[in-house]
Amino acid sequence: MTTIIRLAGCAALGLVAIGCKKAEPESKPVAPVEVAPAIKGSIRVIVNADAVLFPREQANIVPKISAPIRRFLVNRGDHVKAGQLLAELENTDLVGAAQESRGQFVQAESNLRATTGAGVPEQVTKAQTDVEAARETLDAAKKLLDSRQQLFKEGALPRKQVDEAQVQYAQAKAAYDSAVEHLHALETVGKQEQLRSAQAQVESARGRLTTAQAMASYAEIRSPFNGVVTDRPLYPGEMATTGAPLVTVMDVSKIVARINMAQDQAKDIKVGAAATMTPADGSEPVPGRVVVVSPATDLNSTTMQVWVQADNPGERLRAGQSVHVSIIAATIDGATLVPASAILADDEGATIVKVVDDKNISHDRPVQVGAREPEMVQVTGVEPGERVIKEGGVGLEDKAPVRVMKPGEKAAGEKDEDEKEGKH
Repeated sequence: MTTIIRLAGCAALGLVAIGCKKAEPESKPVAPVEVAPAIKGSIRVIVNADAVLFPREQANIVPKISAPIRRFLVNRGDHVKAGQLLAELENTDLVGAAQESRGQFVQAESNLRATTGAGVPEQVTKAQTDVEAARETLDAAKKLLDSRQQLFKEGALPRKQVDEAQVQYAQAKAAYDSAVEHLHALETVGKQEQLRSAQAQVESARGRLTTAQAMASYAEIRSPFNGVVTDRPLYPGEMATTGAPLVTVMDVSKIVARINMAQDQAKDIKVGAAATMTPADGSEPVPGRVVVVSPATDLNSTTMQVWVQADNPGERLRAGQSVHVSIIAATIDGATLVPASAILADDEGATIVKVVDDKNISHDRPVQVGAREPEMVQVTGVEPGERVIKEGGVGLEDKAPVRVMKPGEKAAGEKDEDEKEGKH
């Protein structure tokens, strides 16, 4: 009886021991993580935006005269040079008018030469004769006055005859002066007026000739710059008018992305800043430079326009195409940088990184994010040298123990997956 009780007691104690052993909590697995130190370094401020491409230059060539189209010398897609003849309009009447104006110009030049080299006009000859006659009369009056004055001194003549001689001399002097003045006027003013009139006729004829030649030249439609013909809406024989483009030429050797961006985005962008254009079709990015930063904002959208220009070898990029543009607005030196994959959000949506201390315990650390690049991010709230989790931090609780993996080491799950893939 005693033996049975003892056995029963031992069995009960064994059950209690087994029950206690099952109640012990199981130890939690330690999460493997990859860490990287926060570092001091430089990071670029990159502004990203979407844009539409425009040609470097574009000309909708409108004729200056209305006339039928005689012929086109280019088609859509043709590459043209500056000054190259693109089309010709009918201009027979304009060429005739130019020839007539040239004849009038030649006639006016001939008249000017004749006027310049002509002899002294008849009125000048008569005026010279009048001057000679007046001089002779003046000389005779002077001799008579001198003679009577001498006789008067000798008492041979009365005073009255001397006075009469003085009056005759004064009249002859006035007549002589008038004749000389008249001759001078004919020789200077009259000649100058004739020359001026002839020169004015030449200038007027030259102006009419220039106008006529210009009108005739307007029938030749030429390219204003190197480019490619993108539109040619009319055909030979149709009427070209001054209100409609005849040919459209674009210079797409360089392409321009025009970006409308918010003022806070554009505030740090300067002309000359490096940029890249990535086409919407996913083709290779193209390097470029900022060439225009608008000094004013659009009143309706309150945005600023920024132009990025890039070389376009092979004309791979086309006007009207959509691209994504990345502009390096500035470079920040001495920033605290962490891997971009280290930036997480906590349950309340705040931005954090997970810092691992020297005991391999993870701690949530609130941070402020600044400039971003694809691989690194600027933060405040972390000191350079602190270890942050760059892989394995998602879902990891605050103050959780971690196992820091060595460079090149993979987590167990990743190793299993690799082995599975190797078997297949």
